[in-house]
Amino acid sequence: MLPEPVLQEAAREMLDYRGTGMSVMEMSHRSKAYQAIIDTAEADLRDLMQIPQNYEVLFLQGGASQQFAMIPMNLMKNGVADYIVTGQWAKKACQEAKKYGTVNVIASSEDKNFSYIPDCRDLPVTPEADYVYICENNTIYGTKFKELPNTKGKVLVSDVSSCFLSEPVDVTRYGLLYGGVQKNIGPAGVVIVIIREDLIPQEVPPFTPTMLRYSTHSENGSMYNTPPTYGIYICGKVFQWLKQTGGLEAMAKRNQEKASILYDFLDNSKLFRGTVRKADRSLMNVPFVTGNQELDARFVKEAEAAGLVNLKGHRSVGGMRASIYNAMPKEGVEALVSFMKAFELKNG
Repeated sequence: MLPEPVLQEAAREMLDYRGTGMSVMEMSHRSKAYQAIIDTAEADLRDLMQIPQNYEVLFLQGGASQQFAMIPMNLMKNGVADYIVTGQWAKKACQEAKKYGTVNVIASSEDKNFSYIPDCRDLPVTPEADYVYICENNTIYGTKFKELPNTKGKVLVSDVSSCFLSEPVDVTRYGLLYGGVQKNIGPAGVVIVIIREDLIPQEVPPFTPTMLRYSTHSENGSMYNTPPTYGIYICGKVFQWLKQTGGLEAMAKRNQEKASILYDFLDNSKLFRGTVRKADRSLMNVPFVTGNQELDARFVKEAEAAGLVNLKGHRSVGGMRASIYNAMPKEGVEALVSFMKAFELKNG
């Protein structure tokens, strides 16, 4: 879901971007007008997240899934990495990394279908590990790292795709954090990588494609080839919207308030229940079930008829899942809870 003011502004500029006589979709990425768009987007993101100057911001293609290979290709200097597997996306990243070196799974929550975050205060971090990898918010399973793992001095790499810009973060605690923008920031097709400068290698394995080297994009200001120009333009507008609405601290407060409305109902419901350990609940993704598959299916069908869409849970979890990203207004969550109450009265 994108903020309505962003969509309205993009609609106004669709045919003529600020007097250029063309849409951003038609614009050369080498033009002064587009350079200003991407420069402003980066500056606003740096401001929002208080990104230090020794970190590069890269606007790339290939989505988060391409980073599963790009990260080990660029960061595995010793050929070893540690992964914490808390969901399907971390598991896929782990499997991909095994093609490029030795991968150790040092913690996992797969034993309970990824319904919790494992204790990461004292992990068996591999002495030779080049980095420790996590997926910070697990979209499918509705879990979130509330405390970052103790990496014992090793570089922390984090996939933040589904919690990007949902709350303030201390960028200095990461060596690299990245996210596909399609959950919380913009249209599909852009991935943003924030990487500490000293981690960008000048030498990578010879098989590494030019487009999969961080140095390629760093040295060319994310303009080595034509970037996903329109997607970046929309991301820039979302950054401005976040700044105008109080920044990440205000966003975190709104997200907490929205999630509390739904979790409070689930905790007191006689029909519905959440599937995640309370301490590890995500503010972005809330999975829940009735315990009856037929009833779950009926709920999804009736909810859609009532205008509440995309509530079907992932097949590996079943049930329902409400994704309440930044742009979802509180009224949307209240409408869902109101419908759930009515459904419970009818089917409880």
